[in-house]
Amino acid sequence: MPANILMPALSPTMEKGNLAKWLKKEGDKVSSGDVLAEIETDKATMEVEAVDEGILAKIVVPEGTADVPVNELIAVIASDGEDPKAVAASAGTGGAAAPPAKSEAPKEAPKAEPPKKTEPPQDAPASAPAEAKAAPAPQPAVQPQPAGKPAAGEGGRVFASPLARRLAREGGLDIAAIQGSGPHGRIVERDVKAALVGGAAKAAPAQPATAQAAAPAPAPKAALATGPSDEAVKKLFEPGSYEEVPHDQMRKIIARRLVESKQTVPHFYLTVDCELDALLALREQINKAAPTDKDGKPAYKISVNDFVIKALALALMRVPEANVAWTESVMLKFKQADVGVAVSIPGGLITPVVRKAETKSLSTISNEMKDYAARARARKLKPEEYQGGSTAVSNLGMFGIKDFAAVINPPHATILAVGAGEKRMIVRNDAPAIATIMSVTLSTDHRAVDGALGAELISAFKQLIENPMGMLV
Repeated sequence: MPANILMPALSPTMEKGNLAKWLKKEGDKVSSGDVLAEIETDKATMEVEAVDEGILAKIVVPEGTADVPVNELIAVIASDGEDPKAVAASAGTGGAAAPPAKSEAPKEAPKAEPPKKTEPPQDAPASAPAEAKAAPAPQPAVQPQPAGKPAAGEGGRVFASPLARRLAREGGLDIAAIQGSGPHGRIVERDVKAALVGGAAKAAPAQPATAQAAAPAPAPKAALATGPSDEAVKKLFEPGSYEEVPHDQMRKIIARRLVESKQTVPHFYLTVDCELDALLALREQINKAAPTDKDGKPAYKISVNDFVIKALALALMRVPEANVAWTESVMLKFKQADVGVAVSIPGGLITPVVRKAETKSLSTISNEMKDYAARARARKLKPEEYQGGSTAVSNLGMFGIKDFAAVINPPHATILAVGAGEKRMIVRNDAPAIATIMSVTLSTDHRAVDGALGAELISAFKQLIENPMGMLV
């Protein structure tokens, strides 16, 4: 039996990927463990390995194809004894191989209610209203599923991707009424969007009047999360005065996650100024004492950001109630400080995580971050190196930014925004003095970290930064 190669989900947040390169060609012998292709996710470039042996009979999705949905058929391997040409001919041009059709006739589709007159979704094409008006008659809400493309499995379970379910829920659609076009009849994003545009999905059942009176229905999330349509924005500018640069997968994921964060996480901000003079003097002393190799290259070079990572980790250990993540049913209280550090890369940013940062020396943190940054820019980080974490640091001080407030990266409950160290006039012992000051702002998820608790955490951080010798013992 031929083996289907599907677009893998290489991270929990991955919904689509770009098929960057095929490392095998049709007709090549494939062994288990061979690298077949390179996949670009929203964060990194990953390799897809074969788990079956045989002949690569057909490449369904060519290299360079963008936005390939997870679980979409991308290639087929012919097993030993099978004719690769016959397997390739039966593979088609997309979608996973369909399961055998059941012998019984499909049940009669329920009658559809006439679609309500509603405003089109914001993300629908500008031509959608006109097309809807031109339709001769409303189509049935639920059509019989063709053989080999069932939307529901045994027991009435509906097979749909998480993104498709979310879009259907936000658009007020019945997911079971939508015909799937993905592998094995799975409902995917494009099916829900088509239903939104065409108005073919059945409206959600009405709630009891008592429930409606007690809890008015909130505005759909989709309306909140989207901005003006492409055409509405383009009309504001003279034709030819701009070029259109399509969003890549990373930019789409960043946009979606940040909008969700600001809409669902109640941000609360705390800012303090930290004196850096003692830290800068200690840093210079440590770097001068670094051993060198035969070429004179030092074993490490500590940065201010390395101190920041260490200080935040130790502060979380001193204030463990702030080392948490919010979920709807429980609070996750972490036993270690895994600190994510925002790294700018072409097209966006990624946050590799320094695990157990409270236990690591400054030199270890420094060398680990240099390695992470280099591999992040080459998109070679592994998912386990940038997923999770209990907090994060975003440092724009190297760009001369004095202070700013960062957006929390769920499921983190905190993120520390670090500004530039600069000489400022202060008052010390009732007399004016010059000191190097760094402003930092802690953003907190107010559901998990209250104002007083956040103040305790940032005060602990400030005490460590201003007394850096405490980080060495």
